Amino acid sequence: MKNLSVFLFVLSICILHHHVSGAGIRIANELKWQKFLWMRCYSKNDVIGPKIIGIGQHYTFYFGVNFFQTTRFMCTLKQGPNYRHYQNFTAFKVFSNLDTG
Repeated sequence: MKNLSVFLFVLSICILHHHVSGAGIRIANELKWQKFLWMRCYSKNDVIGPKIIGIGQHYTFYFGVNFFQTTRFMCTLKQGPNYRHYQNFTAFKVFSNLDTG
């Protein structure tokens, strides 16, 4: 019974750590020639934006990492003024120590 209590205590600490731990993404507009930056980021459960980031400005958002550590945010950035030039990328992904391949 004592071992079970210790196991449950350690498990609850691990769950609490994963539940409270968070992460964030900061997008900064450092484009030359005084251009605005359009941004939109999304995960399986959340959508951030679209937002227009002014010249020399930045936008930061924070989020929690899910229990299974599969949180991933994809982002799209577009360069103004016509927003035709864009880039899609993975802005955040949890890398687990359990990955062996």
